Amino acid sequence: MPESSKSPFVVVANRLPVDRITTADGQTWRRSPGGLVTALHPVLQAEAGCWIGWAGGEGEAPAPFSLDNMQLSPVPLYADELRNYYEGFSNATLWPLYHDAVEQPAFHRHWWKSYEEVNRRFADRAAETAAPDGVVWVQDYQLQLVPAMLRKMRPDLRIGFFLHIPFPPAELFVQLPKRLDILRGLLGADVVGFQSPGAAQNFLRLTRQLLGLKPRGHLVEAEDGRQVRAEAYPISIDTVSVERVAGSPAVHSHAERLRKELGNPKTVILGVDRLDYTKGIEQRLKAFRELLADGEMSVPDTVMVQVATPSRERVEHYKALRRTVEREVGRINGDYGRLGVPAVHYLHQSYSREELAALYLIADVMAVTPFRDGMNLVAKEYVASRLSNDGALVLSEFAGAAADLKQAFQVNPHDLDALKSVLLTAAASPVEEQRRRIKSMRRYLRGHDVKHWARGFLTALGVPETATAYDSDNTPETST
Repeated sequence: MPESSKSPFVVVANRLPVDRITTADGQTWRRSPGGLVTALHPVLQAEAGCWIGWAGGEGEAPAPFSLDNMQLSPVPLYADELRNYYEGFSNATLWPLYHDAVEQPAFHRHWWKSYEEVNRRFADRAAETAAPDGVVWVQDYQLQLVPAMLRKMRPDLRIGFFLHIPFPPAELFVQLPKRLDILRGLLGADVVGFQSPGAAQNFLRLTRQLLGLKPRGHLVEAEDGRQVRAEAYPISIDTVSVERVAGSPAVHSHAERLRKELGNPKTVILGVDRLDYTKGIEQRLKAFRELLADGEMSVPDTVMVQVATPSRERVEHYKALRRTVEREVGRINGDYGRLGVPAVHYLHQSYSREELAALYLIADVMAVTPFRDGMNLVAKEYVASRLSNDGALVLSEFAGAAADLKQAFQVNPHDLDALKSVLLTAAASPVEEQRRRIKSMRRYLRGHDVKHWARGFLTALGVPETATAYDSDNTPETST
């Protein structure tokens, strides 16, 4: 690649921020909704940047292209790599281990080999794409080897890495057969970002325990003598955009129709999750079933709406979870529903940002109760959508969002009795109390949105302030 066409700012992520769509004129690309692209789009524009990632599908990748003033560089993934790198090591080894081993992680040597090969492919592409003395920001657990690989090829670069999921304590991390490779991979970055201070401390503690390094404060000197910063940069949402969508007349009309279709119940309890075993969906359904059995709640006065977005449907853990959740929903509706009046409205599908906003508006109680979560942006979206400053957020203590949304009704989701009690308390909370809680959380989110997150990380990485000092209204509306 000629030097003149290289990019001074490069984002490396497992996926490109685009979706392939089919129109009457053939196939084209559409910018996908998401907080990450919302945060980074202005920087990519200002810095003539490039985003490297997989475009979806199996086999050869499309040629590089541009969309919405972003340069996009697709990386291919083949069928065996999707099985081994993505479904295998990324999502059957790292994902469960990093989420407190809610499910038992599996370890297979051929998965690791594929993970290493794919990470090298991404690193090679970044090395080819980045301009001299450029900045490369690597994203998430699928690409933890890229920073060190890239450092060896391009020592001139400033390299950042951000982990969007939790980083586990030493007692769990040491189970990884390739634990030293992962640590050294991350230490190739100049700045390693985490969702919480505890995750950053876990990482620094492991550099001492496994590599014999001597971290001080947020810094650790890597084996090559560089200073690496490891710190928390909690991600957030595009608050302005969420508020704008929630305030639209079309969304309000849709919300009114939805509530009417539900039978205008006194209380709507809402759950919106990917169908993932970390999200505590089954526990939430059990709590609701016991509240109905105890007579503490009743149908049709109270209904639950559970959105479970399809996720990793070829992975066995996820197939089993879907069967379990659907069986529990059927049991509750069989025991407590009536003809045409189910107790639980279960929706195994994806929704647009407008449809989700309408659901947030009808939710008297929003139940976000994961067993473990790096952040959980649904909780923040719900709060930002409550323009009337009412509603109640029930939030797991083990979601990263709990540190930001301190006024939520927080709960230990492993404690079924506590979860039942908090759901009852939230549903019965006075409007004055709801307003006090929601207003405080909305105020926090306005000052700590996704652009604040990106600005904080990139400033630590040394990106000039002019490139990160953009305004919320300069970016197109998008979902988070």
